[in-house]
Amino acid sequence: MRIQIITAGTMGSVAPYTGLGHRLFAEGHDVEIAAHARFTDVVACCGLRMRALEADPFEELLGAHSRFRRAVRSPASVLRVVRATEQAALALVDGILAAVDPKADVVLLSAIAAPIGRVVARYHDIPSMGVFLQPDTPTAAFSPCTMPWKPPGFANRVRGQAANAVLDALYATANRSLHARLGLAYRSGHRLRMDRERSRWPIWHGYSPSVVPLPADWRPGLGVAGYWWPHECADWEPPTLVTDFLAAGPPPVFVGFGSMMPGDPGRLADITARALRQAGLRGIVQSGWAGLSVMNDDVITVGPIPHGWLMPRTAAVVHHAGAGTTAAGLRAGVPAVPVPVLTDQPWWAERLARLGVSPGALPYAELTAGRLAEALRRATGEPRFARRATQLAARLGLEDGAGAVARAIADMPC
Repeated sequence: MRIQIITAGTMGSVAPYTGLGHRLFAEGHDVEIAAHARFTDVVACCGLRMRALEADPFEELLGAHSRFRRAVRSPASVLRVVRATEQAALALVDGILAAVDPKADVVLLSAIAAPIGRVVARYHDIPSMGVFLQPDTPTAAFSPCTMPWKPPGFANRVRGQAANAVLDALYATANRSLHARLGLAYRSGHRLRMDRERSRWPIWHGYSPSVVPLPADWRPGLGVAGYWWPHECADWEPPTLVTDFLAAGPPPVFVGFGSMMPGDPGRLADITARALRQAGLRGIVQSGWAGLSVMNDDVITVGPIPHGWLMPRTAAVVHHAGAGTTAAGLRAGVPAVPVPVLTDQPWWAERLARLGVSPGALPYAELTAGRLAEALRRATGEPRFARRATQLAARLGLEDGAGAVARAIADMPC
C-alpha cells in the first residue's frame, strides 16, 4: 500500500512517526512522511520518502507561548497567543493541501494535522486514520491532557468537551479557509468532530496501556496501540566526548528540555549546574532549542543524541514531560524529575508521579536550584523509584505499538 503519514510541530511530534513509518516500510508498504523541512535528515535515515510541509510556524508559536508566560497577564497578551495559534493552524492549511498525495491508499494523521488533513483526505476520497500521541476524546477516566490530571469522574467528560471546543475555535479561521479553497460548503470544527465520532473514525494512540489504560467509555474505533519508538539510524555513533564522560564516573543525570524555550537559558543553566552540585551528581545537559550550556568537571553539554541510546545510561532524567520525552524516559527504566512548561506537559508529569517513577512534578515556574537538587536526591536516592521504573520498562518492552497499527491498516477495507 501507498501510505502517507502527516504530522506537524516539534521533534517530539515527528520522531515517533519515524519508528511507525519504518515498521510499515519493513512490512512492504511504500511510506512517505510529510513534516516540516527541518526534519528531513531524521526521516531520511529511516529509508522513507519525505515531503516537506511548506510552512513551519511552530518555533514562533512556542516563542509566543514563552513570551506569554513571562508577560503580565492581560487581555492583550492572551489575544497575542490566540492569534499566533490561529496563524499556525492557517499555515497548516497551505502545507497539508500541498502535501496530501491523491494517489495514497491511506493517510495517517497526527492530532495536530487531523482537523485539516481529514477534510483534505475525504476530498480526495482517500481513507484516513488518526495516529495520536495524546488522548483527545472526552472520558470520565481522566481529565483532558491540556488540563491538570484529575481522578475519575463525570466532570472529566465535561472538561474534555470544553477543551475540544476551545481547540475547534482555534482552528476556525483555518477551517473556513480550507473549505473555501476546496470549494466545499463550510462545516464548523464542532460539526466535523461530531461527524468523526458518528462515523467511528479510527484513531490509534501511540502510548502504552500500562501508562494510560484504554478508557471503558470510549467508543469503538479508538485504540491504545503502545509506543511508537523513534527509529535510530544504523550508522549513528555517539560522540567521543559522551562516551569518555560516561566511562569516567558513575551514571550521570540527563537534563533536557527539547524544543521548549522556557525563558533565560543562562538562568536555567545556572539552576541546573547548582542543583547537580548540591545533589552531588554528574550531568549531561542537552542544549535543545533553549540553547542550554553547562560545562565543568562533572557536567557536559551535548547536541542531539538519541534518547533511546543515552537515557538508559543515566541515573535519572530531568525533562519537560513532553509526550515523546516522557516515553523515552519510561523506556529507559530510570526515575524522572519532570519540569513541565506548557500544554500537555503538566498532565504527563502528574502521570509519571502516579506511576511511581517520579517523586513528583516540579513546574518550571517554581524551579529553583534547591528544589531541583532535592528532587534529584529523592529520585536517585530512594530505591522505590528505580525499582518501579525498571518494572514498567520491562512491561513496555513486551509491547508492539507499531505492529498494532500495521495490523489495523492490513485489515482496512480496500
